[in-house]
Amino acid sequence: MRANAAIFEKLFTPLSVAEVEIDEPRPGEVLVKIVASGVCHTDALARDGDMPFPAPGVLGHEGAGFVAAVGDGVTNVAPGDKVVIGWPWCGSCRNCLEGQPRYCLQLGPLVIAGARGDGSTSLRRADGSSLHSHFFGQSSFASYSICAANGLVKVPDDADVSLLGPLACGISTGAGAVLNALRPFAGSAIVVYGSGAVGLSAIMAARLTGATHIIAVDRLGSRLALAASLGATETIDVSAPGTDPVAAVQEICGGPADFSMDCAGNVNVLRQAADSVGMRGTVALIGGAPAGASFSLDHMSTLWGKKVVGILGGEGRSDSLINTLITLNAQGRFPYDRLIRKFPLEQVNEALEASHHGDVIKPVLEMP
Repeated sequence: MRANAAIFEKLFTPLSVAEVEIDEPRPGEVLVKIVASGVCHTDALARDGDMPFPAPGVLGHEGAGFVAAVGDGVTNVAPGDKVVIGWPWCGSCRNCLEGQPRYCLQLGPLVIAGARGDGSTSLRRADGSSLHSHFFGQSSFASYSICAANGLVKVPDDADVSLLGPLACGISTGAGAVLNALRPFAGSAIVVYGSGAVGLSAIMAARLTGATHIIAVDRLGSRLALAASLGATETIDVSAPGTDPVAAVQEICGGPADFSMDCAGNVNVLRQAADSVGMRGTVALIGGAPAGASFSLDHMSTLWGKKVVGILGGEGRSDSLINTLITLNAQGRFPYDRLIRKFPLEQVNEALEASHHGDVIKPVLEMP
């Protein structure tokens, strides 16, 4: 059948919107009619070669919509169900079986191989030539997506799916890092470096905990103002001349913080985040840095009980995390909709640039 898609033709070039052909679902697969798909920093990393997804193909990994058709053996969803496409996972490796599918041992090929496990793709150009598919198991910069049934999260019938795509990655990544992994204790202090979609989601989640200092660090005043309105108790503007964010954290907390998060994917910022916590503190790597990036830490201060952890995708299971965030939003306790601005699919390049320059927190592409 035919679909509209934003095609990643080659590195460092704008995406081009065109009509494509998409497969019918095979056994264990589902065809999803995409209503909207979030635009994430990871899509730009792939476009610019910092994540090795092969071109030509279709990016997009924050898709949400309706089940259009199911393949043989699929029982967890049915045509007409509203769904968010979560991360892919094999379901049989030790990490999947231990309830941590974000760390599936097959995650690398599942997210960036550009094909099914057998090497086939689900997308073709109008002339029949293959396009790489299955970016993060979905390639949702398209009006239809073929994905594995076990990656789908069924959501309530009254949910607005046009707003739910970012829960697949960016928003869940920040919120889940706080709620599933760090779990700030009563009276603790948490510092969030970077007030984009991931960082602001972390701040909203931290507001739901017993943390008494929730500190946002950024260089854009508009983002810091938004962070304050979403739950940050203090903000640090690093664009102000002479500002040392580590010293500012110490002044606010009367010493080092208990938790810090690098949501910027910048190794220089990561060092500041690490220096912001003290003995037995935890610094979390959240943001995606370019491939090959490395960092160094002070040995002595790290030796004294400091923990450095990587947190992928917010940890936990997509189904429980995504539906929890939907419920919290409906209760007015996690207003992720305030981060979103919608663009038509034809403006995919404008959406990517708006995200890169910080003009928009979370662009979302609406499908025709």
